[in-house]
Amino acid sequence: MNKRVLLIIPAYNEQSNILTLLSKVNSLNITSVEIEYLVINDCSQDSTSLLCKGANATIVNLPCNLGIGGAVQTGYIYAYNNNFDIAIQVDGDGQHDPYYVKDLIAPIVKGHADFVIGSRYIEKKGFQSTVFRRMGISYFSFLIGMLYRKKVTDPTSGFRACNKDIIKLFALNYPTDYPEPESIVYLLRNRYRVMEVAVTMKERVGGVSSIQSFKAVYYMLKVTLAVLIDTLRKRTIIEVEK
Repeated sequence: MNKRVLLIIPAYNEQSNILTLLSKVNSLNITSVEIEYLVINDCSQDSTSLLCKGANATIVNLPCNLGIGGAVQTGYIYAYNNNFDIAIQVDGDGQHDPYYVKDLIAPIVKGHADFVIGSRYIEKKGFQSTVFRRMGISYFSFLIGMLYRKKVTDPTSGFRACNKDIIKLFALNYPTDYPEPESIVYLLRNRYRVMEVAVTMKERVGGVSSIQSFKAVYYMLKVTLAVLIDTLRKRTIIEVEK
């Protein structure tokens, strides 16, 4: 039986990027999987919702802005309630190339991993982000390695895939504010198999990133505190129906 795969696409004011991304998603044809996608419109103030409706996209329009964590968790709840086998986060800003979806899901389909991160720093091709953000990425990589002895080269990557067990876990509990490093720690603490695959990312061509320079210090302090607190928690046990 083919694996059912849901692409979770959080979008906030992405009218400049969303149609190009959806066109690439619609062209995907991967053997032995059935791909669907869900756009989570995080109360955009532009034409994101109208463009998605015009493209006949399946879309959830949130009544208020929840931020990246709340938007993505909405997708995981949808994936869990509709019995998907694999969920993949693909940001609506066009930086994540759907071409690499097949690489992200391969270790999960083969049973080698529970959670797969698309890393731009394995082959170091394409857009490598700003200097300041690269410093933050290196810091979180060091922090995770120190706490869990696990090398994660791109802990802030939002291009991630997970299996059915983690879909349920994230549907019940997902960090709300800058969730990427914190969710990785959450999984490592609970002994899930986390791995990375090489991807090439692109620079956004329109819209504005959710992490601006004036938020950077708050971001690093908040995530560091959240990671340290999570490390002290007991292991979470979630029963998953097979």
